[in-house]
Amino acid sequence: MKKTAILIPCYNESKTIEKVVTDYREAFPDAEIYVYDNNSVDHTDEIARKAGAIVRYEHKQGKGNVVRSMFRDIEADCYVMVDGDDTYPAADALILRDLVCNDGADMAIGDRLSSTYFTENTRPFHNFGNRLVRWLINTFYKSNVRDIMTGLRAFSWDFVKSFPVKSQGFEIETEMTIFALDNNMKIEEKPIGYRDRPEGSVSKLNTFSDGARVLRTIGTLLRDTKPFAFFTTIALILFVFAACFFFPILIDFLHTGVVKKFPTLIVLGAVAVMAMLCFFTGVILTSLRKNQRSEFERDLTMLRLSREVLKNQQKLEADLEDEAMSAAVEDRC
Repeated sequence: MKKTAILIPCYNESKTIEKVVTDYREAFPDAEIYVYDNNSVDHTDEIARKAGAIVRYEHKQGKGNVVRSMFRDIEADCYVMVDGDDTYPAADALILRDLVCNDGADMAIGDRLSSTYFTENTRPFHNFGNRLVRWLINTFYKSNVRDIMTGLRAFSWDFVKSFPVKSQGFEIETEMTIFALDNNMKIEEKPIGYRDRPEGSVSKLNTFSDGARVLRTIGTLLRDTKPFAFFTTIALILFVFAACFFFPILIDFLHTGVVKKFPTLIVLGAVAVMAMLCFFTGVILTSLRKNQRSEFERDLTMLRLSREVLKNQQKLEADLEDEAMSAAVEDRC
């Protein structure tokens, strides 16, 4: 049996956390359920502990900080992460767990957008934001991920232990998706049910501020993971800008033999130089990025070997302990 850990990041979810823990304990009777409380003031931790969860704390505010602690602290073969707002049925999480344990997926995504999300969620800007983020990532990374921002996912050990969490807030889901795409990890998606928060439960997501952070994260990760596309795009914009202002000056010069806008021409020259610098920056960083990918594969292989060595050592210690206990029993007999 592969060990499964249920990870539930929480901030003021007293209205729903008991039901979430109960539902997932019934669906995953052999799994350990962890609730990470993120400075809640409504006794979420006490309710979760009474429901049977292992409660831990992360005092740095933000979902990304919570995920960092969960991924660092917990050892398992499969990790199922779900929001504590009772919007994701536990039965669907079983399907995602099987995709990781049986089908070798590194990240299994619960796709809300292909099922009931747009009918259950009445916040139009959230719906627009989900579509926009999905279009941006699928366009730049040539993928077909249907739900970027879902709060129900399952992960392999390889993903969890190699994922360098950089985000602090709700942009963590976007970062996870881009990390998996950029490192050629196996992603599986399954449509899942989605129900809106029950009455009295309030979303912590701010449509505009968190949406802006998500877009900024996409831009930053695009710069870091696809530098050629990022800097070439900037170079092209600068070049087109310079060309639009340069050609009128050139045509006027051909007719009159006089350059009438020397200051503009100087500025356009500087813009053209900046465009060339951006282009060659993209070329150089792309070469460095290839080396980083090779290093990532080597580091992941070393992580796997270290884990196997630790498992073998623990098994050997357990066998020696069993033999010592057996010998002690024989001596007493």
